[in-house]
Amino acid sequence: MLSGLNHLTLAVRELDRSVAFYVDLLGMKLHARWDNGAYLTCGSLWLCLSFDEAAGARPGDYTHYAFTVSETDFPSLAQALTRAGVQVWKNNRSEGESFYFLDPDNHQLELHVGSLASRLAACREKPYSGMRFYA
Repeated sequence: MLSGLNHLTLAVRELDRSVAFYVDLLGMKLHARWDNGAYLTCGSLWLCLSFDEAAGARPGDYTHYAFTVSETDFPSLAQALTRAGVQVWKNNRSEGESFYFLDPDNHQLELHVGSLASRLAACREKPYSGMRFYA
């Protein structure tokens, strides 16, 4: 039986650029690095960056990776990403502050303020079409 997300591996074209993006811009902690990869953490999330020449196909669907950020830190981090010239791939239309952006290899990422509990509370007040709640 599954118990949660073990780790997230992202294929990257340029390891140096990606490590700098995740460590310097997003503030993740670098634990190890080798010729073709790196291990980082974001809170309890284990992130692996793995070199792959095929990385970087243009995004097209809603698949993305959301990272928690405090309400206090959200504005400054979103501004830092904007100043760094990251590409925005979606505008926020849901509960909680969100900033949707691409990393250097076009992985769709999100900074998000809030939790599942806050999202469900907002949805109970204004449910999506056909929404049902369980437990």
